[in-house]
Amino acid sequence: MTTILQSSIPYDVSDLRRLPAVQPLDMADWLIEDDAFAGQMALRDQLLAERREAVLAMDESVRPAAEELLDMVLERVYPGAGARVIRRDGVEVEIDRDAPLLTLGRLVQEDFNLLDKVGDEHVLKGSVLCFPAGWTLAEKFMKPMVRIHQPVAVYDENVAARVQRLFDGVQPDRPLWRFNALWYTRPELFLPRSETDKRHKVSPELASYLRSERQSILRLPKTRVVVFSIHTFVMARGAVTGSPELSTVA
Repeated sequence: MTTILQSSIPYDVSDLRRLPAVQPLDMADWLIEDDAFAGQMALRDQLLAERREAVLAMDESVRPAAEELLDMVLERVYPGAGARVIRRDGVEVEIDRDAPLLTLGRLVQEDFNLLDKVGDEHVLKGSVLCFPAGWTLAEKFMKPMVRIHQPVAVYDENVAARVQRLFDGVQPDRPLWRFNALWYTRPELFLPRSETDKRHKVSPELASYLRSERQSILRLPKTRVVVFSIHTFVMARGAVTGSPELSTVA
């Protein structure tokens, strides 16, 4: 696939904080459109056409939430949209309300995950995930938060409890955000990996790309479902300012 890179990241990736490391987010900054828009959207279109089962899943119980999210994104990015919209890259997208997550995946660069509370935990019940980094949607779909984060060693009981409190407490129009950042040896955006695959770390000097996800947590006002959105940045090492001390992934 074509290498798709950004020229900058709108935050300091060296400013890593203790997990879960969240900050308030202005709703005006919820969705980002950057210089990789055309390339990322073309890849999203391709994945949704050719690998749909790998990047899209929805339980019918969250269909109202997916429809609410679609309306919210349209209102913010494509106000006044009718049956179709024209993206900034010139591509015409049909607004298919029978497939709200599929449509969302073709409108903006963000991946979207819908988490609904079941018992004491939020469960992943809907997702359009075109740019996974080290996980697969099939293994996480319909699983609660603690199970979703296997085999992440730092996601212990203490972190899990704090994250659950965040999901319980987040309010409409008052989203939160955090980011991660890792050095990668590969620039691909679609990087699924099974939980059973062995994780490899390599020397930082062998990693030529910085990958960072800006993740936001938002509660939908009507359905009250939580939206976890991900905007993915990938930069060539030479374009990164400074030398962030980050972990490395093969």
